[in-house]
Amino acid sequence: MPLILLIAALVGLRYFEVWRFAELSWWWVIGLMFAAFIWFEFVEKIFGLDKKKAHNVDEARRKARVKEAFEKANKK
Repeated sequence: MPLILLIAALVGLRYFEVWRFAELSWWWVIGLMFAAFIWFEFVEKIFGLDKKKAHNVDEARRKARVKEAFEKANKK
C-alpha cells in the first residue's frame, strides 16, 4: 500500500510540476507502477503474502466467535 500512495503522490507532484518533481522523468513514475504490478501480481503470491493476510482475517473472526460463545455460556 505505501508503494501505491508513493506512486499517487509522484503522479500528482509531477503533473502539477511542483518543486524538483517538475524535472522528474515520467519514466520513474512508470517504473514504480511496473514495480508495483510485479509485486502485487507475482511476488506476493510466491511468498504467500496474499493468503497470509486472508488467513489472519479468518483467524481474527474465529477468535471473536469463540470469545462470544464463551461469554454467552458464562452468562447462563
